[in-house]
Amino acid sequence: MDFGIQGKRAFICASSQGLGLACARALAAEGADIILNGRDAVKLQDVNATLRAAFPAINVDFIAADLTVSADRTRILSAYPDIDILVTNNAGPQPGALQDWHEQALLSAMEANFIPAVQLIRAWLPSMQLRGFGRIVNITSAMVKSPHYMMGLSTSARTALTAMCKAISGEVAKDNVTLNNLLPERIDTPRQAFMLQRLMVQEGIDRQTARLRNTQSIAARRYGTAEEFGAACAFLCSQQASFISGQNLQLDGGSYAGLI
Repeated sequence: MDFGIQGKRAFICASSQGLGLACARALAAEGADIILNGRDAVKLQDVNATLRAAFPAINVDFIAADLTVSADRTRILSAYPDIDILVTNNAGPQPGALQDWHEQALLSAMEANFIPAVQLIRAWLPSMQLRGFGRIVNITSAMVKSPHYMMGLSTSARTALTAMCKAISGEVAKDNVTLNNLLPERIDTPRQAFMLQRLMVQEGIDRQTARLRNTQSIAARRYGTAEEFGAACAFLCSQQASFISGQNLQLDGGSYAGLI
């Protein structure tokens, strides 16, 4: 199936590894021109070279910028005043409990997982509307719909973004601009490796035991792959997904117990 996004320009936040990179690769495979982002310029150069080699027919660029810094977001917007596809993404805050959620922790969570995405959307959305095409996909978390106590900071900030984008989606659907959210759970990425290490330390167990415990909590009895996640992102960015907006797509191996 041709997704109809060849030549579209896609900016993927936090895309030097993990879920962001998976989305970049999937969009590149569909012929979209890719703009990578991250804080580590050397790492971005390596990823940029890899994508250029794998997909020689497309344009691949990158910008080293910290999404939480206003001046860096300004640099991004100056370098790329118009894009067609935006995939928002950023690392979540550390797990913690109520006693850890002091004011600065709350502000930091919003500064990482809410404000940057909204400000980029705010800047790029009008030109998408004028051109009659735009795809915005936010990488959030399954815990937006199934909150977990220790992930309260991440859940709250990502839920704020979900609400904001739902509010926007109805206003721009007539312009063929869609806003959707991908809700991952247990995708095999560096973030899961971090969480696995944390479980090993907390429980005093080895890696194999920790990984088995995690997979047994997934209905599919395995981790999801980055490729599966990227493919879902690419579809939401496609011409065929023009009638899908304001939605939350869970990628959790069938683990969500709710009805809606």
